[in-house]
Amino acid sequence: MNKDELGKLYPITVVPYDGNWTLLFKNEKQFLTNLLGSETALKIEHIGSTAVPNLSAKPTIDILVEIPNESGICELIMSKMNENNYIHMKEQKNHLMFIKGYSPTGLEKESFHIHMGSKDLDFLWDRVYFRDYLCENPTVAKQYEELKLKLAETYKYDREAYTDNKTEFIRLITRLAKERQ
Repeated sequence: MNKDELGKLYPITVVPYDGNWTLLFKNEKQFLTNLLGSETALKIEHIGSTAVPNLSAKPTIDILVEIPNESGICELIMSKMNENNYIHMKEQKNHLMFIKGYSPTGLEKESFHIHMGSKDLDFLWDRVYFRDYLCENPTVAKQYEELKLKLAETYKYDREAYTDNKTEFIRLITRLAKERQ
């Protein structure tokens, strides 16, 4: 499928906050812990907009998993994840990413993005700073929500443009969050 076909099959849809997102994360976290073991899944965080109370979001649960920086660990993880119907996103070169809940007819009722990397990958772990800042600053979270709603309307069928146009806001807030530490 080309980018346009993917955009039409999986359009950007931002929906009101759903309190069930926390439960979906907890269930998936438990599944991943059981699947990978605590020696491989060192830490599991709920990130992205679904992790921020009262924030509208795309209804996909984003999860960040800390993994050891060891030889052979990626192959082990890929094997276990693939055996359990996660799709490995090979486009990601600097970390592992898997998706679940994507079907040939569109998104399923529950969908997940699983990002995995060692603790030294700041570009991954900065997402926790961003999440925490939004949780602690509802006014900023509302600004982010307004931006996302506008971009979802403008770039409904272009995930890359939607994501690219949020980047400046995310960088600014992440920098503010890290400065206060």
